[in-house]
Amino acid sequence: VQLQASGGGLVQAGGSLRLSCAPSIPIFGFSTMGWYRQAPGKQRELVARITSRDGTNYADSVKGRFTISKDNAKNTVYLQMNSLKSEDTAVYFCASTNFCDYQPTYWGQGTLVTVSS
Repeated sequence: VQLQASGGGLVQAGGSLRLSCAPSIPIFGFSTMGWYRQAPGKQRELVARITSRDGTNYADSVKGRFTISKDNAKNTVYLQMNSLKSEDTAVYFCASTNFCDYQPTYWGQGTLVTVSS
């Protein structure tokens, strides 16, 4: 299974970006799709995830600013990031979890988001 992530880039603080993740198999085959990030010198952390039943949860640091969604017809998961802050700078990874797993099963290659202050 491959996860193709895209949409990262350089943006000024207060700006917006939308990340996309397209898995090589249908989204409904996973229990959860999520976005994680890893900033320099820090551990990878969960940003947001969405379940097969469209339940969502977010890291406290992004609540109210980021929105995770999925389009089954396009087989794509999105992360809309608004009001970006310098502390959002990180490599963002898409991940998918099989129904039999509790932790992510597959990881994408990562896309860099840089927020300039």
